[in-house]
Amino acid sequence: MDYLLQLVVLGLSIYSWIIIAAVILSLLVSFGVVSGYRPEVRKAQRFLENLTEPLFYAIRRRLPPMGGLDLSPIVALLGISVLQILIDKIRLGILF
Repeated sequence: MDYLLQLVVLGLSIYSWIIIAAVILSLLVSFGVVSGYRPEVRKAQRFLENLTEPLFYAIRRRLPPMGGLDLSPIVALLGISVLQILIDKIRLGILF
């Protein structure tokens, strides 16, 4: 059981880094540091979007409109952090 929980925590950590990479790439493209017309950049954006957009969409549906500000990556990272803390507490026997 402990190995399964460690695997879940590892998966959540990897997904957190994927979210961070998606946000950084999006900022680089929107500020013109990286050209969004390059095939490599478009492929990376599409890959990261396919991994993150289902979660972001679910979060955006529940968040009130913020005037063009997308807080879904922050909420997702916060939720992942809470899950990791809860799983660590379960592993240590503090919770349940």
